[in-house]
Amino acid sequence: MKQRSHWQDNLRLVGLCLTIWFVVSFGFGILFVDALNRVQIGGVQLGFWFAQQGSIYVFVALIFFYAWRMSVVDRRYGVEED
Repeated sequence: MKQRSHWQDNLRLVGLCLTIWFVVSFGFGILFVDALNRVQIGGVQLGFWFAQQGSIYVFVALIFFYAWRMSVVDRRYGVEED
């Protein structure tokens, strides 16, 4: 039962990360680009910024978030690495 709960927490975390990844890459870069382009940051339209650079920053942040959160989950179930 402990392994099943650990796996469910892992899948929930992966699902959350994939959802954020999809919203940022497809949503902000393609679907909502017209609405985001009304906002400018440093002379660059926000939709363009997300499509070119913003999504990369979010992806890197997701990697660190996943590693941090998975270590918390592993400790909770007693399967952490040394």
